[in-house]
Amino acid sequence: MAAPRDQLGVLEAQGSSGRQGSWGVKVAFPSDPAAPAPLCPHGPTLLFVKVIQGKEETRRFYACSACRDRKECNFFQWEDEKLSEARLAAREAHNRRCLPPLSRVQCVDRYLKFIELPLTQRKFCQRCQQLLLPGDWEKHREHEVLGDISVSQLKRPSQLLYPLENKKTNAQYLFADRSCQFLVDLLSTLGFRRVLCVGTPRLHELIRLTASGDKKSNIKSLLLDIDFRYSQFYLEDSFCHYNMFNHHFFDGKAALEVCRAFLQEDKGEGVIMVTDPPFGGLVEPLAVTFKKLIAMWKEGQSQDDKELPIFWIFPYFFESRICQFFPSFAMLDYQVDYDNHALYKHGKTGRKQSPVRIFTNIPPSKIILPTEEGYRFCPLCQRYVSTENQHCEHCNSCSSKDGRKWNHCFLCKKCVKPSWIHCSTCNHCTVPDHSCEGPKDGCFICGELGHKRSNCPNIPASRRANKAVRKQKQRKSNKMKMETTKGQSMNHTSVTTRKKRRERTHQYLCS
Repeated sequence: MAAPRDQLGVLEAQGSSGRQGSWGVKVAFPSDPAAPAPLCPHGPTLLFVKVIQGKEETRRFYACSACRDRKECNFFQWEDEKLSEARLAAREAHNRRCLPPLSRVQCVDRYLKFIELPLTQRKFCQRCQQLLLPGDWEKHREHEVLGDISVSQLKRPSQLLYPLENKKTNAQYLFADRSCQFLVDLLSTLGFRRVLCVGTPRLHELIRLTASGDKKSNIKSLLLDIDFRYSQFYLEDSFCHYNMFNHHFFDGKAALEVCRAFLQEDKGEGVIMVTDPPFGGLVEPLAVTFKKLIAMWKEGQSQDDKELPIFWIFPYFFESRICQFFPSFAMLDYQVDYDNHALYKHGKTGRKQSPVRIFTNIPPSKIILPTEEGYRFCPLCQRYVSTENQHCEHCNSCSSKDGRKWNHCFLCKKCVKPSWIHCSTCNHCTVPDHSCEGPKDGCFICGELGHKRSNCPNIPASRRANKAVRKQKQRKSNKMKMETTKGQSMNHTSVTTRKKRRERTHQYLCS
């Protein structure tokens, strides 16, 4: 659903400033709010405006809400553009071609038939990512097919399905078991009976598994996710094909009513929303969507002053953006990690530890973090914090955001990262090798147009020299490997030739 979770520096810049570097895009409001937005395969598009050096361009455009890669969804339309009937018809035809191969009703019907099959006839095509009925076997005969799909495998579809890891579209990273189990235990401890899982398929699975294996657990969950492949594993009351960037239910009013009934059950009591959006997605459209879900929940509420409890899982450097839309939210110190992400792992140190946190409107004093993982309770802050997050007497808080011990700057009157220094020109703390004039179009470091970041003259010469030496060593290493491989291949060929020659000679002499 989303965006690169690997480019931490770029995302951190976007999180702190609301845009990427000196340019970017932001969501705009249509000139005519009543006019429907154009449709792409991912539902209603969003209106964007390009921003350069803090100034908005005059012409605005519609683009896909979910995909940032034009190769995945190439929809583009100027706001003031008038389309011909032929282009509109072609667009509608394209949208129809992009629909999932099976409707929601067909998926449910196939699932009910699949679970009635004996174990030996339950098959799953790994290439097509599809449960197979006996009538499908011939079409998938040449594909890689798994057999004997058990009930336990059907209950963990995220382990059957390949994660969608296109970083500019889906970035489907799945909670590690540690984080997933922590969330389930926490939700149970806090007394929630229903969990709306928005983009959290693995949490949805574990909640359902816990409920089926533990008679004392009565927690129910509903999954809203853009990955239509989950349609073949769940009935209508357990899954809705959904785009969280535009609040679009792909299966129409029926799915919308499923979500509404889930939120308003028991007059809205005992429900919480847990969401794990793609990190590269803009915060504003997500906030708009979540407020629509909150409004849906409030329709069944008699008290207007209550809030829908929410866990929003996002990197810590988006704190200011999230709190801008939800002032009651606080960030927990708990590090969320993912199974299929090389960087977002708990237990690493320094900058390598996971930057993903939980933002919530539940008072932090009510949330107990596991002490066996190094979290401790701060009696002054009345909340659990990581071990190195020391209480600052000047800030009167445990001020670290990334898990390291931060230092207090008396000029900035706040705690900052240990690697930052106070710049008298900028009059605030920042990274040592920054540009005082700020980023511009061109080089990311100094903003000049004549070169790229790797050749920036502002990078210390020693760093450039070391980089050049590393590249030269790498080239030599690659060359030696190629020569070794080539030599081994030639040696092997010559030995084989000599052997065949001896055999022919021997046969001739013996004949």
